[in-house]
Amino acid sequence: MGEAINTGDTAWILVSCALVLMMTPALGFFYGGMARRKNILSTLTLSYAFLALIGVQWVVYGYSLAFGEDIGGFIGGLNYLGLSGVGAAPNPDYGKTIPHSLFAAFQMMFAVITPALITGAFVERVRFKSFLLFSLIWVTVVYDPLCHWVWGKGGWLAALGVLDFAGGTVVHIAAGFSALAFAFAIGPRKGYGKTPMEPHNITFTVLGAGLLWVGWFGFNAGSALGANGVAVNALLTTNTSAATAGLVWMLLSWLDGRPSTLGLATGMVVGLAAVTPASGFVTPVAAMVIGAVAAPLGYYGIRFRIKRHWDESMDVWACHGLASTWGTIATGLLATIAVNPNGGNGLFYGNPSQLGVQLLATVVTMAFAFGVTFILAKVLDWSIGLRVSHAEEEVGLDISTHGERAYS
Repeated sequence: MGEAINTGDTAWILVSCALVLMMTPALGFFYGGMARRKNILSTLTLSYAFLALIGVQWVVYGYSLAFGEDIGGFIGGLNYLGLSGVGAAPNPDYGKTIPHSLFAAFQMMFAVITPALITGAFVERVRFKSFLLFSLIWVTVVYDPLCHWVWGKGGWLAALGVLDFAGGTVVHIAAGFSALAFAFAIGPRKGYGKTPMEPHNITFTVLGAGLLWVGWFGFNAGSALGANGVAVNALLTTNTSAATAGLVWMLLSWLDGRPSTLGLATGMVVGLAAVTPASGFVTPVAAMVIGAVAAPLGYYGIRFRIKRHWDESMDVWACHGLASTWGTIATGLLATIAVNPNGGNGLFYGNPSQLGVQLLATVVTMAFAFGVTFILAKVLDWSIGLRVSHAEEEVGLDISTHGERAYS
């Protein structure tokens, strides 16, 4: 190994771990506020369950599958089972100046929030045991391999030179298109499109969005794996894209009537998702372009979904899937080694082949995540059933599944 630990880098990644962990509860509140009153605890539990479930899975075998010794470019080996051999010494492949165990901990927080994003697709109607089983299998057969392809030493997309700074493909495209597949498999909520299903507490959603924004600094700037110029650039581009997308979304909703608070918060999250793959490779002005284009994509993506009567309840597909599809492609246009010498140049900086690699990674991630998720959800539906009964759905999952009530 022979690498020296840098205390500044280590301190920053420790803080980033905490910031990214906070995003999962924040997501629970973001989704929970948009759920109906009778399903708030259930919606929060879906996010919180991952802190427990993946917190164990990652240590036992998840990290090894994602970052273990490469097998054919597709999956990691089992050499890090139980984090065996993952200690305080740096691993030169994964963060030369921080403990290997800290890299594993930081990556765990990504593995926790990615499947939590998908829960927005099936709130208010999913059986809890089916959800737990689906989640464990999904992380094992979709997230861990994808993580290895893009970020693992020897991963086949990494070998092609894909640029994904903090998880455009691995996190947002995967979650967005998996959410759509699951929504198709489980079907709409009872009364969807006929009875009003208004958000019960927009305040929660706005609070969740604010905490997500703060956490995203750890998500993106932490992905520099050091306290350095690339981290600062990632923080700046993250903030700029979120700000621009929030502004554009607010204007779009104003043109359609009134500037919506929920819309402003949603637009900000869309800007954050869009810039994630690009954040460590593009300039702040490029991030403005990314955010400005992401907002109408998400805004009209939601309109399109509603018109098609798809009940993908919290718009994971439009807000994460579509936004980060654009962000991953935009990285192939706008990346520059002036920002990050370890990155690459995009089309606008004289390297059209980068755009080709980004497009390939985008299409492969969409197809893989959507296909595997749909098959997995259908098999679970056929075997143990995905949905609660009509009566349980009517009463609400807080009471019927968890035996608790959020409000007296």
